[in-house]
Amino acid sequence: MNYHLNQIPERPLKPRDSGFTMAMDKGLSVREAEDFMDVAGNYVDIVKLGWATSYVTSRLEDKIKVYKDAGIPTYFGGTLFEAFIVRGQFDEYRRTIDKFGLEFAEVSDGSIELPHDVKCEYIRKLSTQVTVLSEVGSKDAEKIIPPYKWIQLMQAELDAGAWKVIGEAREGGNVGLFRSTGEVRSGLVEEILTKIPFEKIIWEAPQKSQQVWFIKLLGTNVNLGNIAPNEVIPLETIRLGLRGDTFSDFMK
Repeated sequence: MNYHLNQIPERPLKPRDSGFTMAMDKGLSVREAEDFMDVAGNYVDIVKLGWATSYVTSRLEDKIKVYKDAGIPTYFGGTLFEAFIVRGQFDEYRRTIDKFGLEFAEVSDGSIELPHDVKCEYIRKLSTQVTVLSEVGSKDAEKIIPPYKWIQLMQAELDAGAWKVIGEAREGGNVGLFRSTGEVRSGLVEEILTKIPFEKIIWEAPQKSQQVWFIKLLGTNVNLGNIAPNEVIPLETIRLGLRGDTFSDFMK
C-alpha cells in the first residue's frame, strides 16, 4: 500500500481461497489488458474471458500471455463450454483448453438444457485436466430455481470435483441470484449459506450495490465475480472499508 492506515481489514495473500476477485474481460485489447494488469493486477485472482468472446478476440494468445505473465490464470466463459457441448464437440473443447495453455475451465448450463448427472460427468472429466469452476443458475430470468435445488446442485457439483461453484448473475447482475432490478434474492443467498461453505462459492456481483451487500453479509473476504476491469480497484476499497458504503463496517 502507498501509506499506512490503522484498522484496515486483513486480506489473505494470493493465491488465496477466500477474498477471491474474478474479473470479467468482455473484449479488452492486448494493450488494455496490459494497462489493466498494471493498475489492478495485485487485486485480481482470476480473469474470465466473458461468455464466448474468446472466439472472436484478436491476438487471443497474446492477451492470455499478458495475464499469465502477471501471475493471473485465465479461463473461457461457461457459455463457450455450452457452445461446444450443444454441438457435440466436448473433445474439441478439451483440446482447445490445452492449445491455449489454460489451467481453469468453467462448466455451466445457463443457456442449454443439460441433465444434471451429465453436467457432473463433464465436471469429473475436466477436473482430471484442469481446475473446474462450475456455475449454478439459469440465464433465463423466467426460470426460478428454489433454494433447496440450488443447494442440491451446488453440493453435487462440488462432490463431482468442482473447486468452487459460481452463483449465476450474468454480466448485468439481473438474473439468478438477483431480481430483474438487481436486488439480491437475500432469502436464497442466506439459505444456500446454511449448507454450502461461503469460501466454496463465488457470487457473481457486477453491480456496486450487490458487492456492498455481500461484503456487509460475509465480510471483507467474500468471493466475488464478474467484476468489470475498471471496478476492481473500487471493489478493493469497499472490501477495506475505504469507500462510503462500508466506511464504518470494519472500524473497531
